[in-house]
Amino acid sequence: MSQSFDASRSLTAFEQDSTLVAVIEMSQSKWLVAAVVPGIARQPLKKLDADAGALLKLLQRWREEARKAGREVKRIVCAYEAGRDGFWLVRWLQARTIEAYVIHAASIAVSREHRRAKTDRIDTELLMRSFLGWLRGEKRHCSMVAIPTMAEEDARRPSRERESLVGEQTRIVNRVKAVLALFGIGGFNPRLRKAMQKLETLHTAEGTPLPENTHAELRHDMERLRLVHDQICTIESERLRRLAQAPAAATGPHAMVRLIARVLGIGIETADMLVNEVLTRNLRDRRAVARYAGLTGAPDESGKRRREKGLARAGNGRVRRGMIQLAWRFLIFQKDSRLVQWFRERTADGRRTTRKTMIVALARKLLIALWRLVTTGEMTEGIKLRPAAT
Repeated sequence: MSQSFDASRSLTAFEQDSTLVAVIEMSQSKWLVAAVVPGIARQPLKKLDADAGALLKLLQRWREEARKAGREVKRIVCAYEAGRDGFWLVRWLQARTIEAYVIHAASIAVSREHRRAKTDRIDTELLMRSFLGWLRGEKRHCSMVAIPTMAEEDARRPSRERESLVGEQTRIVNRVKAVLALFGIGGFNPRLRKAMQKLETLHTAEGTPLPENTHAELRHDMERLRLVHDQICTIESERLRRLAQAPAAATGPHAMVRLIARVLGIGIETADMLVNEVLTRNLRDRRAVARYAGLTGAPDESGKRRREKGLARAGNGRVRRGMIQLAWRFLIFQKDSRLVQWFRERTADGRRTTRKTMIVALARKLLIALWRLVTTGEMTEGIKLRPAAT
């Protein structure tokens, strides 16, 4: 698991006279590095190629400049915004005894001017102000992203790849049906095993065979659909194989997946997604769990105005979508549980708007219940489990 820390502020005392602070504005080919160097009045700014070795040499050069100015640098801290490059640079710097962080991009306040100037230089100044405030231990300057290990990042790939493939499968099916609708053909299901054979026998509304180019396009789509389906099956079978071969430990991600999959209404796919996306993270409390999933509200209060703008949607979108879908399933498979009874009591009026609002509340409560189940073993009243052998 990732090491727990306070993302909103640094818990280490900030000694400005012995700390070299650097921020990096990253792009695909160039990095702009700004720094605050002890003993040097100027704040150096250097553009270099996107190369970790060049960055390390630059930091060591600034450290030497501080030493010549009479200041010994005991701590080097770097930070950059979360983005395309992910977390590899943080892990690379940490392996070389340099303290590194990734700033949550949405946590940095920016100017609300209509046409504000935006350059890499201005962005580094903004990053530096926010990062220095975070290092001083002041809250609400910015927040940091928890750095996953390479193993944790790799464990998320099968679930995310499957989600992408399922979306691609749906797009292909819709495209095939849309093309056939242009010729007055309906009722064709591309997902059937003998769909390719049936495609050869289709005729247009005028009774003629499909045009040559259209038939070739549909055949290509059907072949692509079969490939996507085979890849989805491979991912699912590989997940089951790894789960069966993993040691039956009492703790760890595999143990969490087995435990959650025993809950009636939750399958291996949902359990694997929840464990690798949220439940293996060292979240502080139930509020942090709900906030990470984006299942909290967004109040708008000013003066006499009091209103709710809906879901914050600031967390993990995969977890949020999966939990709302699971909440609807939970109403079917866990009718006697306390959570479902709580939902039924508050939606007794039968209004759709009430159900739409309360299903989000149920999803939040259910996620917190699953988090308690895997962390403390606490079982919510009324939830049914499958036998441990299955």
